[in-house]
Amino acid sequence: MKGFFAFVRKEFLHIFRDRRTLLVLVGLPVMLIVLFGFAISTEIRNVNIGVCVPDQDITVTRLVDKIDRSAYFTFKGWYSSPEDVDEAMRRGDIDAALMFGEDFSSSMLDADGAEVSIVTDAVNPNNASMEVMYLTNIIYGYFCEDMQSYTDGAAIVPNLKMLYNPQLKSSYNFVPGIMGLILLLVCALMTSVSIVKEKETGTMEVLLVSPVKPIGIVFAKMIPYFVISCVVLIITLLLTIFVLKVPVEGSFFWMILVSMLYIVLSLGIGLFVSSIVKTQIIATLIIGMVFLVPVMMMSGMLYPIESMPYVFQLIAQVIPAKWYIEAIRKIMIEGVPFVFVLKETGVLLAMTVVIFTAAVKKFNDRIE
Repeated sequence: MKGFFAFVRKEFLHIFRDRRTLLVLVGLPVMLIVLFGFAISTEIRNVNIGVCVPDQDITVTRLVDKIDRSAYFTFKGWYSSPEDVDEAMRRGDIDAALMFGEDFSSSMLDADGAEVSIVTDAVNPNNASMEVMYLTNIIYGYFCEDMQSYTDGAAIVPNLKMLYNPQLKSSYNFVPGIMGLILLLVCALMTSVSIVKEKETGTMEVLLVSPVKPIGIVFAKMIPYFVISCVVLIITLLLTIFVLKVPVEGSFFWMILVSMLYIVLSLGIGLFVSSIVKTQIIATLIIGMVFLVPVMMMSGMLYPIESMPYVFQLIAQVIPAKWYIEAIRKIMIEGVPFVFVLKETGVLLAMTVVIFTAAVKKFNDRIE
């Protein structure tokens, strides 16, 4: 046991003596979280929408049918109260909702006209803005053209409501994505390069003749990066809260716990990569091309997954950062209880078990 802690101490000293490594581990996350201020948005597709209406109304039914036929929205169901709409949004069943008052058709003939509320999930402000714009255009088009002969010029006034991010700050959207990118960068990249470096310089063989088991040596090299990743996570959260002014609406404890699970998963990815390559350059390329690029492009960090081709939507399901970003957005921005992120947490836990099992088995096979 003393030998194991000696290896852990040695790895800590090695990291602290390498200023370039410290710059990457601490400086890069700070730079990313401060400077990454512009989220790129694309055209929305297949936005799940629900409708809240107290009674059956033929006008509402026709309008919903027109919205459902568009390429931008998918009708998910009717809801009887605003509470049901809020619950459906928290579960992730719908992304937007239309809310009508009683006797909607009759109200259209009144002097003040009828009113419909557009409620949208503004965690992603770019998507929310486009959803409101598209819905408004469809509603105005329907009542100005399709219903003109029936309403005789009656007016309809949309009442907009943005949930979770009323100011439409882009930082609410990109912060969870940057957290997923930073933790993967620190854990997977640095861990894999550190272990492969021992192989490349020939010092791994020297370490293997020590009393500590080979897998113990590997875990001893991973522990410092776990500790540093936790420090980076705290720094990122402090910058998020006090510099970017993004509030943590949900449980801070559960957010940290999910983040630590993601850190362990990222360490497993680094271990797995180190077990299949022999040089630092190849390890860096694999982490960069196979993991970091998909995190940026297909995890929902920059672009909505629903707008991607179906094949890429399937690929996104096996990207760990996708599930982490969804969980952090729900806890941090929406403020939902932990029970609403059980699915995302379960997927991350399953991925962690699979990755670590494969990595340890592969590493032992290479040693033998």
